[in-house]
Amino acid sequence: MSARALAAELDVSERTIYRDVEALSGAGVPIYAETGREGGYGLLDSYRTSLTGLTDGEVRALFMLSIPAPLSQLGVSQELKTAMLKLAAALPAARRQDEERVRQRFYLDSSWWHQHETPVPYLQTIHCAVWEDRRLQIIYRQPVGVTIEQVVDPYALVVKAGAWYLVCAHKGRVCVHSVADLIQVHASEEKFAREEDFRLAEFWEVWCAEREQAQSLYPVTVRVAPYFIPYLPWYFGNVIRARLAQADPPDEEGRITLTLSFHSLESARDRLLDLGRGVEVIDPLALRLSMADYARQIVALYEGN
Repeated sequence: MSARALAAELDVSERTIYRDVEALSGAGVPIYAETGREGGYGLLDSYRTSLTGLTDGEVRALFMLSIPAPLSQLGVSQELKTAMLKLAAALPAARRQDEERVRQRFYLDSSWWHQHETPVPYLQTIHCAVWEDRRLQIIYRQPVGVTIEQVVDPYALVVKAGAWYLVCAHKGRVCVHSVADLIQVHASEEKFAREEDFRLAEFWEVWCAEREQAQSLYPVTVRVAPYFIPYLPWYFGNVIRARLAQADPPDEEGRITLTLSFHSLESARDRLLDLGRGVEVIDPLALRLSMADYARQIVALYEGN
């Protein structure tokens, strides 16, 4: 069929047909075009599709999904489970065997080691308000212990490393609150209008970068023993791999020098004391002296017994 005939059949513009044909071709659908008076678009006669033409790799990827804990907290885990059952039922019989095969070979666990669950009693209330664009009256606790009451426009919920965050607007400014810090939450019947130019993913990326920069106000230069280098990602996460790649070559004893960032002297001391003799503080001197003082106190305590 020609683009004009397709556009008339589907009640869209010819421009839309051209765009859709390009998208179908990019997705692997064997659509072709013939030029000339009798030309148009067509499909190979042998082409057949089932369930939107999922490939073997796409089916395997879908069956690798498990129900994340955040979806259970939102109360929609059953909906995902039902959707996956419907997906499996819609597949050809030969493909359904792949489900059990995949589930016995891959399991994705997104939780941290020794992670404890933080209560979020108002999560479902926030979830409904976000979906229905209804204002929220919240009371939250600041780090210094002061409580603040606000009426906010709840734009979105974001979960990062198992922790929930409310992205909301107050008096024209978009801000972020940890859901675990909310003392009270009440949904209003009053609706709000979202800013049309707000983009959640872009906002979240910028907000995280600014927060990391704000929390990295205390740089510490350390020297890492060769035996301890492979263990650094266990203590500092995968972000440390980039710093390892940029580090200067090891010295004659195999030690490398790195600059790590912490929120304060106290937080740096607490983290680095756990690493024993594997990591030596070089600078700042105040942290080095504080580490030595704590080490002497520990030695005195245990040698005294």
